[in-house]
Amino acid sequence: MSSDDASGQFDIGALLQQAQAMQQQLLEAQQAAAEEMVEGQAGGGAVRVRVTGGLQFESVSISPAAVDPDDVAMLEDLIVTACNDAVARAQTLNQQALGAIDPSALGLPGLPGSPGPPPVTD
Repeated sequence: MSSDDASGQFDIGALLQQAQAMQQQLLEAQQAAAEEMVEGQAGGGAVRVRVTGGLQFESVSISPAAVDPDDVAMLEDLIVTACNDAVARAQTLNQQALGAIDPSALGLPGLPGSPGPPPVTD
């Protein structure tokens, strides 16, 4: 799409259409990522945490071998580590989903990937 109309003026209507299309792509990418499931783990898989891309925690699985009544602090640390790992994986999933959207398609100066301001003519 061109950002100039037949008279050489900036076409705000075309820009708005592109922005709306990009917004729709963003919403679809966010929704798709929110529905995906990732798993974080700690202790070589002794503790596993499943979370959606929308950061909704679904389950925690703890191996009986990780349960030591004399060392509850270790199990707590494993759970925290697995949760942090799951959140990091969900954030990566979201970044990958949103990375497919190209803001340079709007052709606005200053946006990453945009061509820059139009040349000045006298």
